[in-house]
Amino acid sequence: MLAGAALVGAAPAGAVPQGRRVAPGVTYRQFDVSAAAGEAHAHLLTVDLDNPHVRVDLLYPGAVAARATVSKLADSAGAVAGVNGDFFNITETQHPGVEATGATVGPAIAGGQVLKAAVPKAQRFGPSLPPGTTTQDVLGVDTDGRARLDRLTLSGSVSTPEGQLPLKGLNQYALPENSVGAFTSRWGSVSRVRATCGTDTDRAAACSTDTYEVKVQGGRVASVADTPGSGPIAADSTVLVGREEGAQQLRKLSVGDQVTVKHDLVAATAKVRYEFAIGGYPVLRDGKPLSGLDDSTSAVRTVVGFASGGHRMLLLALDGAAAYRTGMTIAEEAAVMDELGASDAFNLDGGGSSEMVSRDAGASGVTILNHPSGGAERPVPNGIGVFSS
Repeated sequence: MLAGAALVGAAPAGAVPQGRRVAPGVTYRQFDVSAAAGEAHAHLLTVDLDNPHVRVDLLYPGAVAARATVSKLADSAGAVAGVNGDFFNITETQHPGVEATGATVGPAIAGGQVLKAAVPKAQRFGPSLPPGTTTQDVLGVDTDGRARLDRLTLSGSVSTPEGQLPLKGLNQYALPENSVGAFTSRWGSVSRVRATCGTDTDRAAACSTDTYEVKVQGGRVASVADTPGSGPIAADSTVLVGREEGAQQLRKLSVGDQVTVKHDLVAATAKVRYEFAIGGYPVLRDGKPLSGLDDSTSAVRTVVGFASGGHRMLLLALDGAAAYRTGMTIAEEAAVMDELGASDAFNLDGGGSSEMVSRDAGASGVTILNHPSGGAERPVPNGIGVFSS
């Protein structure tokens, strides 16, 4: 970790060192950061989760396999502020002819409803994970309104006339080898073929040649196919996709068979339920940076943290303007969040995805607060929205 990643008192023109109120319990400020690669410029939202008029939730475009800009996501949901979210399946150069889904790596919960589970670790997009972290890591806000770091594991089953099968995927762009995964109406209309590509050790490995798909509607098998399909999924339907051994198990089903699919995300923290959760990976835990954080690669970054026992949330996005585009390392990011008073912090997607927006009082839409490093907003699959009543 770089020593001396300190907040600098002097700020460029237009900065608001003391902060301005976005909404009751929500403030915004910007400041400079001295980093190894040069000066970075940070934008910070502070959210009082104890304020009864404030909440945070997932921003997403209505489907897991879809993307929209942060400003559009925020305006569509009525958020007063927001940042981009999890890493995602942005490209498929290793699999010609296979459509990139745009779906995220980690679990996602919006409004207390489970949207998806995590892909296998070897199938993730984004920088290498710090030691001891997984694709199941989340930052969430529980039903008591407290922010937490946790892990969400898929718990699910498929009950058939032949017996019960374990469910190993839920609205994921990648399934484990030899498994069965479920796709619901929350997935969207994008092709499900990508879920059968890659392996448990190599994201770029070829797509499986042993696949099978079963559509369950109203609790019974409605149709079957040898390859995963595409198109919207009805609210009363679940599409099961199997690869290798999972495909062989699904081939035992016939149209009309009764099938029951159950799934949920279970928190590692006992008895905790989440209203909101988003994937990424932790960089600061209980006031200490995780071991093995990257201290050599600087980039524009987005990070979320919390303080005061999870009652105050800090959302930080770096500026991507040419003067600041060198950004920070992950180790520097953790140090800055620690200096800002966060006890825990969680890294989100960065680079061209990093963005922060907020809405001025009386305005009909949000304003982009930082400069996206790509010169324009990048469509992303999800983000964190701040809402005020």
